[in-house]
Formats: sequence, structure tokens, C-alpha cells
Amino acid sequence: MNRRLFLGSAVALAVAGIVASKPSRVGGPHNEYFESLSKELAENGLFKPKMLIDLDLADQNIDAIKAMLNSKAGYRIPVKSLPSIELLEYIMRRSNTNRLMVFHQPFLNLIAERFPDSDVLFGKPMPVALAKEFYQNFDGTSGFNPTAQLQWLVDTHDRLEQYVALAKELNQKLRINIEIDVGLHRGGLFEPKSLVALLDTIEANADLVEFSGFMGYDPHVVKLPSFIKSVDDAYTESQAIYRAFIDVARSHTSNIDIDVLTFNGSGSPTLALHTNTTVCNDLTAGSCIVKPTDFDIDTLKGMTPSAFISTPVLKQFDGILLPSAERFAGVIEAWNPNTEQTLTIYGGKWKADYVSPSGIRNNEIIGLSTNQQVISASNLVDLKPDDFVFLRPHQSEFVFLQFGDIRTIRNGKLTDDTWPVFSSDIV
Repeated sequence: MNRRLFLGSAVALAVAGIVASKPSRVGGPHNEYFESLSKELAENGLFKPKMLIDLDLADQNIDAIKAMLNSKAGYRIPVKSLPSIELLEYIMRRSNTNRLMVFHQPFLNLIAERFPDSDVLFGKPMPVALAKEFYQNFDGTSGFNPTAQLQWLVDTHDRLEQYVALAKELNQKLRINIEIDVGLHRGGLFEPKSLVALLDTIEANADLVEFSGFMGYDPHVVKLPSFIKSVDDAYTESQAIYRAFIDVARSHTSNIDIDVLTFNGSGSPTLALHTNTTVCNDLTAGSCIVKPTDFDIDTLKGMTPSAFISTPVLKQFDGILLPSAERFAGVIEAWNPNTEQTLTIYGGKWKADYVSPSGIRNNEIIGLSTNQQVISASNLVDLKPDDFVFLRPHQSEFVFLQFGDIRTIRNGKLTDDTWPVFSSDIV
């Protein structure tokens, strides 16, 4: 090929690539749902960042969970995913369950006080000093009975011996649920045969501790790349591992009725897989009720996002703002029409994605701010100060704690309810 022709072709290809990579103008107004919600917030003077839950949408998700559950499995709500007493109370009532999973010791004292009839399973092993702290702070006046209603999670033989010693010190019998590894490899017993030593220790201290079941968490099932293992194969494997632990327990604990033990599993990502065949009789799911963006996965396609962050626009400017580099603004705007205007919002840097209006994004040059997040948009986005921007959280447990009381929506209108979240220093 002629050198000049080769260079000309290379330049043409480079130009074509640059043109093809030029951003197209995107954006638009709020859809009918968010436009109506914007008016509702303005009429009620909610011009601070707020966490909103649409109860009609949440109800659909709760009902979907109830429909998915195997008739032999009970439903357990993870407190960390829905960190508000009123929210938990609402979900417990609609789903008709008293089963809760707790992940943080101060939450446990609060749950024991506010839900005296609850059945509580710890979702992660606690340092024994924190277990002791629960009993030191528990006065028993609510009627909650830890001996019958609370299961501590144990992951090793050493930790079991610590809990045996605590039970002796407190003169308080403890129920012990054993964490098993069904493929996630985040802790728990790895081999069914290792269960024998724990069961022997429990049996030798039957006046102090009681074996109450297993907890086997399996989110890896839907997260493995398909070239490693399919979802169906990963789920089948995890269930086989779980079944092997149950078989060991059944053959080794002749004095215990295996059928009344708690065999907990699942989580929002894998709940749908447990609906047809599962060895578990106790299934946990919570985040899918509000469906943050981290749960936009195939197994939760039937669930609808019901939690949104609302925050007002504080400022609006034409063009892109570039501190100390104003001379480049015109070039950037010409290249990227989605920088035709700049806005700031009240707050920011949340674990969340913009959902409405479409086409807005963080100003990557200025960076993130927890005070006044700067965002860019094309002129297709019609926002002015005191208008609202809406986001979807990535997760619920931490993000929910950043906005004060939750506000709820029913039939497109704000209710009078304000649902306090747990203290923000409890994580």
C-alpha cells in the first residue's frame, strides 16, 4: 500500500472513531410519576434531602416474597436492610412474620425492647463481649425471652467455647446456630465433618447451650461468572453442601428433633431459587422490598424499586463551570452537549444513582461533594432552583441512615407518617 494512502486511511479511521465517540445529547423532563412527586414535595415544603418509600410499590414486593416462599419455609426479615422500627413493623404485619435477623448488637437490644414477640437470629458471629453486653443492657421488662427467642451465630469451635463460658458466667442458657459455608467462602464451617466437634461440645454442655440450627448464606450463586458455573449448578451445589451438614446433624444428635431446628438460607438475590426446592425452612430477604440498584439482577426482575432519594436543586448556570480553566469551557460544551448547563443540588456523594430527570450526571471535573454536588446536563433537562432531583440508593442499610426520618408515599401522596431510622452512629 502507498505510504500516503496508508496514512490517509489511518487519519480517516481516527477521525471516524473520534466522531463516533462524540457524546449524543440526552435528557428530558421528569416522567409523570416523578413530576407528580415533585409537586407533592414542594406543596409539603420538603426541601431537604429525604429518603422516600412508596408503600404501594413496597407492598407489591412484599406480596411477591410471600408468593415465592415455599410453603414449608418461614420468612425472616434482615433488620440491617430496613433499619427503622416503623418500617420493620409495617413489613412484619403485611408479611405476617415475627422472624428477624439482626447483624449489630445495639440493634438487638432495641429489637428485644420493641418487638417482644419476635424470633431473632443473629446474621453474623458476634465477639462474645458484645453478646455479654446485650445481657447487661437487657432488663427483661418487655417480655422478650432470650432463652427461647434468640439464636446466637457461631462459626468456629473456639467461638462456641467462648459462648459456653459466657452462658456459665451469666447462668443463662444460650441457643446456638452454627454458620456453615455453602460456597461463599466468607466464613463458617467448611466441612460437614467439622460439625461433629461442635455438636459434641454442645451435648457435653447441654445445661448451658442448645443447638438451634444452621445459617448458610448463598449470594455467590448468582454472582459467579457463567463461564465458571451456571446459576443452576451453583445453587444445586450449595444445596448439596447444606444437606450434607443436616445429614451429619441428624446422624449425630439423636436427642434433638431435627425437624424443629432453624435451617436459614437465601438472601434477596437467591430467594427466587429457593421457591421450588430448598433444604431450608427459614429464608431471609429484605433489600428486595425497596430494591436498591445493587439488586437490579435477573432473579429479582419481578421486584419494583420503591425507595428514592429526593433533593432540591439549589443553583442553575448556563454552560459548564471549570474553576481556573474557563477558556476550555466552549470546547467541552461543543464536544459534549450534556454539559450545556450546570446545576448544584442540596447534599450529594451518596451511594446512589440519578433516576430522574434523565440525562443528569455528576460533574467529573469538579468532583464529588457531600455539601453541594455539582451536576451537568443538556438543555433538554428543564430544572431550576427549588425543582427536585431523584436518585435510587445502591443499597439500603447504610444509605437509609443518612436522611433522618423516612417519609412514606401512598397513592402518590405523602402520608403524615415519619419513620425514624436507627441512630446514624449504629452501622
